[in-house]
Amino acid sequence: MAKPAKIDTSIFTASAAPLTLALMVLPQSSILEVASTLDPLRSANRHLGQEAYRWRVVSPEGRPVPLTCGIELASDGPLAAAEGAAALIVIAGFQQSHSATQALIRDLARAAPRFAAIGGIDAGAWVLARAGLLNGYKATVHWEDHEDFAATHPQIDVAPDRFVIDRNRFTAGGAAPACDLMLHLIRARHGPALALQVAASFITTARDGTEPQMTAKAPDPRLDPRVASAIARMEARLDAPETTAEIAAAIGLSPRRLEQIFAANLGLTPAAHALGLRLAAARRMITDTRHPLAEVALRCGFSSASSLSRAFRGQFGVAPSSLRR
Repeated sequence: MAKPAKIDTSIFTASAAPLTLALMVLPQSSILEVASTLDPLRSANRHLGQEAYRWRVVSPEGRPVPLTCGIELASDGPLAAAEGAAALIVIAGFQQSHSATQALIRDLARAAPRFAAIGGIDAGAWVLARAGLLNGYKATVHWEDHEDFAATHPQIDVAPDRFVIDRNRFTAGGAAPACDLMLHLIRARHGPALALQVAASFITTARDGTEPQMTAKAPDPRLDPRVASAIARMEARLDAPETTAEIAAAIGLSPRRLEQIFAANLGLTPAAHALGLRLAAARRMITDTRHPLAEVALRCGFSSASSLSRAFRGQFGVAPSSLRR
């Protein structure tokens, strides 16, 4: 790549100048994350009546990118096609450790100084971290990966926020936070009125980056907030699950009453829902990490790999070892 022209040191400042972004989309990314990043910019252009935001999509080898939904996303070329963009945003999802090859990591590290800002969406933070591009920065990653990400990269200040902007680095935890981040970008460059118009176009509201990705607030008004509080406790204690009686006492209910409202809201007992959460977490670790099964079992609240295997087979019809193979 040739040396780029001088550009603003921050893309998150008021400016009427067109902004060009390059999206490096890795295989097995989510189409929702790509859309959440690009569509707010497209909508902003529509409301402004001009092309204030421009973008191009690049991929590791310059070929169309297979997404998790089975659709292939067209690519404008390899990383070299990002030449001239003000910011590079890496979007990654499942299997980033395979799709982000050592050659790509090396190329990203070399190309990074040519951009005013570098960002990562979802597992894109893992890719940037592997390239050393988040060392000494504050960053976030999808809530499922917080613990592993922080342990693997102690030189990064990992936050549970929806999105984080630290100097010329920015990260978002997933699709909805990516939309929040883009609305923040639009607000910073063109003011709150335009950001509100764009949010209204999608019948949504922007959330602050510092809000946690997971909260005890009921996501659906039809869900009893006491059920939401109980679920939040379950999710926070996957490695040390509480009994139904302990959860009920913590939120001020009798065990029988907690079971009644769970049955009314979810059609499940609290114990069954908690087990489902733990098994779902185990499934993610089995398919997305190389942690030994004994470690997966302990981190998901099972006393041994054999107890995990019995529950896992009953839920999914396959043994954990077979799924991993």
